[in-house]
Amino acid sequence: MPHKNCQSCGMPLVSREGHQGGTEVDGTRSTSYCKICYQNGKFTAPDMTLEQMREIVKQKLGEFGIPKFLRGLFTRNLHKLDRWTK
Repeated sequence: MPHKNCQSCGMPLVSREGHQGGTEVDGTRSTSYCKICYQNGKFTAPDMTLEQMREIVKQKLGEFGIPKFLRGLFTRNLHKLDRWTK
């Protein structure tokens, strides 16, 4: 089942520019993970912890000008995404 958001970092899989999904081993687009987190059927940072991901996402949101209190709200449910529940 396709997801609207990356099941690793929570970022949208589809943007105004088009599909942002990563790639599977056969080159098809992933319907679960973004191109930053997942390429060629593997995570780009396989040893990353949930806390490390949370900090990276908060930092990226800060670069977009998102206020600090909202960064916490946007990252509080990362632990519910597929990558972190498996």
